[in-house]
Amino acid sequence: MAASGFDWLRQLQQRLGVDEKTRRQQEVTSGCYDCCIRCLGAVPYTSLLATLLCYTGVALFCGGGHEALTHTHTFIELYFARDVQDFIVMADFIKYFQYVIYGLASFFFLYGLLLLAEGFYTTSAVKQTFGEFRSTKFGRCLSLTFIILTCVLAVIWLVVFGFTAIPVLFFINMKSSCHKVNILSETTMFNQQARVCMDARMYGFLPWNALPGIVCGNTLANICKTPEFYVTYDLYICAFAGAGITLLALLIYVVATTYNYAVLRFLGRKGIRF
Repeated sequence: MAASGFDWLRQLQQRLGVDEKTRRQQEVTSGCYDCCIRCLGAVPYTSLLATLLCYTGVALFCGGGHEALTHTHTFIELYFARDVQDFIVMADFIKYFQYVIYGLASFFFLYGLLLLAEGFYTTSAVKQTFGEFRSTKFGRCLSLTFIILTCVLAVIWLVVFGFTAIPVLFFINMKSSCHKVNILSETTMFNQQARVCMDARMYGFLPWNALPGIVCGNTLANICKTPEFYVTYDLYICAFAGAGITLLALLIYVVATTYNYAVLRFLGRKGIRF
């Protein structure tokens, strides 16, 4: 009887130990879950999306634009300009703008991090998780500064987006002209395809006194068959798409920062720390 009593007590202690261990595991799991939910709630998803779009757009614009300018130098010099002096202005522009691209990549990398950090700050500030809401004048001033700076950048990037469309339009028109030349050469008896021309001077690639500056007929069609044409065309499309994505990211930044600033102004009336 004594042995069976000891066995019963031992089994009871083991069960109590298991129950206590299970309860502690549940408390730890519940604490981790609440912590994860709290962290996920403080993530500025709009700013995070804008940052990813900004980095993607800048990478496409800088990478595609840099290589497109390099190929443009070769393309225009081979087919549209006989004298090097006619192309010297464009060559200098390409060289200096490639350095600008390096600076743009570095600037937007840092600026994207700053906007993301500002998004984390404002999102955490508007979450009334611990006690009474508090916001500082410095925080609201910083948010307003980012709004103004991002609006200025969006306007500047809109101009960049427009200028990026010029070479894309040039290559689209050139491809269309080549297609027209091929059709005329197959359907007409006369040399009508010689009237179809493409003038690089109209798009600002060369000065008006550059010779020849224009390519017509079968020569134009042969240029469109070269790998240099298709590579340059695709690179400019890549740069154009990158500029558009970056512009979209900046507009999302403007909306997100403006909303966060408005919430800070509204909720800041409950309590302001100086």
